[in-house]
Amino acid sequence: MLLKKTNIEEKLQRLKTKKYSEDSILQDVKSILEKDNKKDERILETIKSGISTFSNEFEFDLLETKNIYHIDQIKTICVNYRLRFLDSKYFKGELPYEAVSKIKTLEKRHNTELKGFKIIAPSKLFKLENADDPLLFAPIGNGYYYLVHKWGNDLNPFRRLLMWPYKNFGNLIFTTFIVSIIATALFPEGIFSNKPNASQAGMIFFFMFKSIAAMVIYYGFAAGKNFNKAIWDSKYFNA
Repeated sequence: MLLKKTNIEEKLQRLKTKKYSEDSILQDVKSILEKDNKKDERILETIKSGISTFSNEFEFDLLETKNIYHIDQIKTICVNYRLRFLDSKYFKGELPYEAVSKIKTLEKRHNTELKGFKIIAPSKLFKLENADDPLLFAPIGNGYYYLVHKWGNDLNPFRRLLMWPYKNFGNLIFTTFIVSIIATALFPEGIFSNKPNASQAGMIFFFMFKSIAAMVIYYGFAAGKNFNKAIWDSKYFNA
């Protein structure tokens, strides 16, 4: 006579029905899910309200070194790529659930409630949705921040180069100078004289430099733009 094989799932089902009723199980599960949902709501409210703090009570031994950054490093990246580092309450993009999940995991591991979140993102993401990559940070203290989550797409590989002229006034003047030289070189010969000379080239360059500089200044003032070092941690649109 062959013995019937043991079905573990059936054994579990029988044991469950002996000790618990179906209603009590559903009630327990419902209670757990409601508690979890309340945590999600509390975390989202903390992020949206932007409760300010300079530190959180992290367990030092549980921190991952690769996720720890100093404010000076954050500033350098923001200045180089023309990004902003602002309180999470100014962020207008969509926060993925994965970020909330990581916050819950960190809070559970470190037995604390995190607050004071900050986000690195392009200026537009602090006004409307965009496809670039925000980074969510929580303060550790003494100028250090812990990277909680990154989402979205990576930045354009040429962004740093494209934003270099806006880094400071010297970079803007140098860029204007180089663009003026290129514009002068592309200027058709023989328009002012049949025999081009250095004096004529100098006049054309001076005209090009003044014209390009005037456009740059007009655009800067009209759009309320400022240099990267002045806006990286500014909450004002026209900073």
